Amino acid sequence: MLNPIDTDAVIRDGRVAGAFPGEIHESVAWWVAACFVVVCRARQMAVAHDSHPATDEFYQRFCQGAINAEHFGCQVSNLGTADEVQLLHAMKELGGVPGALLTTTDGGGRQTVTIRLYDAACRPVTEDTCLARLREMIASDRVPIPVNGQAKGRITERRDLVETL
Repeated sequence: MLNPIDTDAVIRDGRVAGAFPGEIHESVAWWVAACFVVVCRARQMAVAHDSHPATDEFYQRFCQGAINAEHFGCQVSNLGTADEVQLLHAMKELGGVPGALLTTTDGGGRQTVTIRLYDAACRPVTEDTCLARLREMIASDRVPIPVNGQAKGRITERRDLVETL
């Protein structure tokens, strides 16, 4: 694995989080998304972010990882800037799909990037529901790659789902 991370430190407590730069880097978002799609067998998901400048590259890579996960052809609904309430609402509106919220906080002279994952029932993922398996896949360098170009998903702009709230 190029540029490995301490998966036990970064993928824990129901989220993926770490100091940036340092504990976490942008490629982690790609890895997490691809593994999440495979673990959840997701054909569609909703993804949102805060408006923090550091979040942008993580967000872009997350979306790319999701649409390139093996043969799933995952359709990513790009919600743009949204909070958790808006994300969960959009997930329900899309028919009960998994989702992710990417955020960055500043504090103590450092930035912390966090990726929160939600199952199709709008519940945060836990160790038992997929986080442990996701961590194991990344730690053992079994991040899923696309089978071929025809299996690739796509990203659809769906800001309309959060503008109504």
